[in-house]
Amino acid sequence: MITIIDYKAGNLTSVKLAFEHIGCQVQITDKAKTIGCAEKIVFPGVGAAKAAMENLENLKIIEAVKKVIANGVPFMGICIGMQLLFETSQEDNGTECLGVLAGSVKKFETKDKFCKIPQMGWNNVKIKNAHPIFAGIEDESEFYFVHSYYPACSNENNIIGQTEYADVVFTSAAGKGNLVATQFHPERSGRIGLKILENFSKWDGVC
Repeated sequence: MITIIDYKAGNLTSVKLAFEHIGCQVQITDKAKTIGCAEKIVFPGVGAAKAAMENLENLKIIEAVKKVIANGVPFMGICIGMQLLFETSQEDNGTECLGVLAGSVKKFETKDKFCKIPQMGWNNVKIKNAHPIFAGIEDESEFYFVHSYYPACSNENNIIGQTEYADVVFTSAAGKGNLVATQFHPERSGRIGLKILENFSKWDGVC
């Protein structure tokens, strides 16, 4: 059973449908008790960091999220669900995040007038450290991105994949123990994105 955390950040339906397409049972919840009993957890979302963190606090599920990660439950963050796992974000004049991964989230800035922000579309991921969720996926495969802020991971050992955009090379996939996260949207990345989700559904949380 895949448990998707609903913290009012949107994009839940497409993630749910993608997992169901590959034959997974899925539930969506905003309850700490259900999160605490989950077998596998997905932490997706679109939107702003401050509002997302406020929603997590209002729902009283921050400690439940941190606890399941600490307890070794396979956990996947997607898009804003990846960004919130870092320590801080520059978004909304600075936002304290969950601090599960060392590093911060920064805003794209470029003097290239032809480079559009947000990044919206396909871009490749260069695999830096092998990980089970990329099993069977070729290096520098393309995935779908939509974001104006990017993760800057402080610990190189946690960097799984990197992508270049707006004059920076940023962490587009990160992992630490039973935790894995992608800045791109696997649920919107076609066949190859479904392969990422399938790999996660079969992953035991061990690298």
